[in-house]
Amino acid sequence: MPRFGEGKLHRRNVVNMRIQKYLAECSIASRRASEKLVAEGKVTVNGELATVGQLIDPDTDSVCCNGQTVEPNTKIYIVFNKPSGVVTTAKDTHQRKTVLEFLEGVPARVFPVGRLDMDVTGTLLLTNDGELTNRLAHPRYEVDKVYHAWVKGIVKRSELRKLENGVELEDGMTAPAEASLLKLQRNTSLIRLTIHEGRKRLVKRMCSHIGHPVTKLRRVSIATVSTHGLQPGEWRYLHREELEHLRALTGVKG
Repeated sequence: MPRFGEGKLHRRNVVNMRIQKYLAECSIASRRASEKLVAEGKVTVNGELATVGQLIDPDTDSVCCNGQTVEPNTKIYIVFNKPSGVVTTAKDTHQRKTVLEFLEGVPARVFPVGRLDMDVTGTLLLTNDGELTNRLAHPRYEVDKVYHAWVKGIVKRSELRKLENGVELEDGMTAPAEASLLKLQRNTSLIRLTIHEGRKRLVKRMCSHIGHPVTKLRRVSIATVSTHGLQPGEWRYLHREELEHLRALTGVKG
């Protein structure tokens, strides 16, 4: 299996990086969890206790977490075909299977880019590239996320236009989307929905708003990345062209 994206991080002339960002990029924990580690006194810089927001130079400063030296990690980029019944977290307190349990042989710790509900299947990105993760999740960059949703009832063209124009939800108006009807089957409809936002359970809430609750949901792709050729539970490293496209969309330099 090809391992594109496993080159070492190059940090020449990089200064003034916040300690929590450095820990996150080294795959110690998420940025928020890294802040907690610092606040709890578990992180030192050059032998002194670190403070949240402290600036460091990764090239010259010695950083330790729980007594262990923290070093830049290999950058990994993975696409995973998430099965139903699997949670999109690193750990689960209810002993349910997590997406990370499928990633045997990955040489560094990675994290999901956003979340899919336990019953939602399809394309999920995982990486330890914190900057790319943050930008992919930000609606400013308008990264397409394509979903196929089976919904109850027969969806009318006028209802699709509502989704396209945006609907008012409890947490605000949704951004314009692309919506089309793919198939009708008895009293159900299969629709294709392309959105740019990453709000929680957004597709389900949008469909419920127009009176057509989702019965089955699959994320088909994120930008040009899809799970074509992957069975549920299988994964692969991103191809170079896919990664370069994601970076171009979000303005992240390689």
